[in-house]
Amino acid sequence: MGLVAEFDITCEALPLVSVAKAVPEAQLDLKIQYNHGNWPLFITYVTGGEQQGLERAFESSVFVADYTLVGQAGETRQYQTVPATSLEETLGDAIDDLDGLRALATTDALIERIQVTPTGWIQAGWFADRDAFDAFREFWQENAGFRLRRLTRDGEPEAPGEGLTDRQQEALRTAYEMGYFEIPRTASLEDVAAELGITASSLSERLRRAQTHVIETTVASTWPPLPD
Repeated sequence: MGLVAEFDITCEALPLVSVAKAVPEAQLDLKIQYNHGNWPLFITYVTGGEQQGLERAFESSVFVADYTLVGQAGETRQYQTVPATSLEETLGDAIDDLDGLRALATTDALIERIQVTPTGWIQAGWFADRDAFDAFREFWQENAGFRLRRLTRDGEPEAPGEGLTDRQQEALRTAYEMGYFEIPRTASLEDVAAELGITASSLSERLRRAQTHVIETTVASTWPPLPD
């Protein structure tokens, strides 16, 4: 049985970390499209934040050669970013063992989520066994920074709230403490958003994502199939 892990990688040289640092109010999630030369194409999902500030950060990033806004749904904008530099040029000054980094691509693992933070990446994914997970853990411990958030066996149910981002947890906790979920409500969406320093629409989407995740990891998995 495989393992499911989520962990922080502290390395400011990783792609798009400078963008996350420039727009800390936005959440950046990545998907990687391989087979595009030295660096794959990056699909960047940006939730919240001010669009002009984000695009200025793209333009000032040494990693980004070009970017294109390819879609938008609510507060989430989808960009295709084309790298300007190779693997060696991007990480060469920060990581000595580039061969070890390339070797991770051959590990029996599947990284399913990458969130960019102002200090590095949060990665979550599936690993075939403990050896596959240890390859990631040992590499990042030796070359940058590593902090394990959770490690479970594939198929084990997550505890409620596991897998939520820090911002989602903060939004849920603040909304709860201010009385947003009480009946009747003692705080409005705008009240909670003002407390967090974000727009009401950004808060609404953040709460929806958090609530969807909690439902999917608790009651949704126990429901019987719908009848045909």
